[in-house]
Amino acid sequence: MMKTLSSGNCASLDVPAKNSYRMVILGASRVGKSAIASRFLNGRFDDQYTPTIEDFHRKVYNIRGDIYQLDILDTSGNYPFPAMRRLSILTGDVFILVFSLDNRESFEEVQRLRKQIMEVKSCLKDKTKEATDIPMVICGNKCDLGELYHEVQPEEVEPLIAGDENCAYFEISAKKNTSVDEMFCVLFSMAKLPHEMSPALHRKVSVQYGETFNRKSFRIKRVKEADAYGMITPFARRPSVNSDLKYIKAKVLGRGGQPRDREKCIIQ
Repeated sequence: MMKTLSSGNCASLDVPAKNSYRMVILGASRVGKSAIASRFLNGRFDDQYTPTIEDFHRKVYNIRGDIYQLDILDTSGNYPFPAMRRLSILTGDVFILVFSLDNRESFEEVQRLRKQIMEVKSCLKDKTKEATDIPMVICGNKCDLGELYHEVQPEEVEPLIAGDENCAYFEISAKKNTSVDEMFCVLFSMAKLPHEMSPALHRKVSVQYGETFNRKSFRIKRVKEADAYGMITPFARRPSVNSDLKYIKAKVLGRGGQPRDREKCIIQ
């Protein structure tokens, strides 16, 4: 059931850095990155292919009275600006690496991407002097095509996830919605995020005219079996490079032992 919330003027959310996260979706062109993002955001699949330059989405949650923000960065498969890809990796908290089961080259690209993520995040680890966990799922998309069309077998993916408790592999179909919800559940579990962030585990809320909600304006009556709500923020814009750098700083301060509650993370 879809609830509708109207709360007056649009206001910025003041979300603590500890409750602000970014999910980055990476992979070659035409592997289904945007289809996975669409499944997550609205449960839909679009048969028409449109090349992605870079799409940015935001979803906010009220989970048992706490406000969370999840930014979703759906990246281009062409990566025309390597520096921007590196920045996307630096700002990422959880990652989805996507390849198409019928395209071996796309799997090889995922191998390169995983290596780059580990290298970039290692630099951040050196700065903070603390362990850096990298929750990540590798998705072999288009399993609906059937094994006859598979150019990549599960045993080939195994070395990428072996011994890494923060990495998992799923064969999925964004088109048929096969194993997509399970994949998100495992990703959020590895990241130690509320499992209610998964698409099927919270009540959807629509917001008219780009309005948003906070603890004061969120007045939906709770029921025992549904104490988690989520909504897509309309007209969300990709943060500037300066905002991204501030986001990284806020996260680094949190990992370095300073209270992240005092370091607010408001991304315009």
